[in-house]
Amino acid sequence: MNAPDPKLLERQRRESIKLEKRLCRLTGQAIGDFGMIEAGDRVMVCLSGGKDSYGLLDILMKLRERAPIDFEIVAVNLDQRHPGFPEHVLPDYLTALGVPFRIEVQDTYSIVKRVIPEGKTMCSLCSRLRRGVLYRVASELGATKIALGHHRDDILETFFLNLFFGGKLKSMPPKLVSDDGRHVVIRPLAYACEDDLEAYARVREFPIIPCDLCGSQETLQRKQVKAMLREWDRRNPGRVETIFRSLMNVVPSHLLDRGLFDFAGVAAGAIPADPAAADIGFDVDPGLEQAIEAGLSTAARPIGIAIKPAE
Repeated sequence: MNAPDPKLLERQRRESIKLEKRLCRLTGQAIGDFGMIEAGDRVMVCLSGGKDSYGLLDILMKLRERAPIDFEIVAVNLDQRHPGFPEHVLPDYLTALGVPFRIEVQDTYSIVKRVIPEGKTMCSLCSRLRRGVLYRVASELGATKIALGHHRDDILETFFLNLFFGGKLKSMPPKLVSDDGRHVVIRPLAYACEDDLEAYARVREFPIIPCDLCGSQETLQRKQVKAMLREWDRRNPGRVETIFRSLMNVVPSHLLDRGLFDFAGVAAGAIPADPAAADIGFDVDPGLEQAIEAGLSTAARPIGIAIKPAE
């Protein structure tokens, strides 16, 4: 067997360092932008055994070492009694890591299988049951924040699912209060892309536990939306980033929601307080127009769309 190429190993090492720095930077930026973690917080990291939650825990532990504030981390896994679930993997991993943790055992799997007809999507009921258990555990642990591993791609997929099937412009918020008002849920990976988290999981060699309940349902609309976004980004690099930026650049006056903007109050003689509400909506941004004509992505612009020119 040939010895590993030293140059290749060095290049891989540098790329791994860049990947870690990028994920830490984006996570730290999201935490700061949305005020996710404060001094004295006890953050309950929900660990499923998938790449995203492993990455979340790993990155939060690194950021805690560098943060100017003190906060606690406790990892929690909900063992839903899936057949074949390797019970030892997470306890062994977390013990070796030296992080406080709790494994909560609740047989929600049997409930979901009993209630949901064969072939139907299980995610909705499974999610509600899991959420209820995690809220209870958070109260018992005295957690002030509940951290979930949803990333940028999850947020975009949810946006399009709501757009296509729910008739709403709605996605996953980076920070929210639970229905009962007792818990604050945060998504520190909101700015991180899935490809980076997949690469990070390989670098860190996380002991991934596949979900054999919902993850095996190939007909999920979410999987179809994921494939659509990947195809868009393949054909027009930067398009997904542009769409994500649009979620942070909302102009209510140029939509149709009367609850967000007082259309009835619009009258001549008043200068809009928001420049975006003026009649520039009839004009085309020259920079955007040039990008469209050139067939270029506008991901680097604050607001824009990437349009592929006609063949």
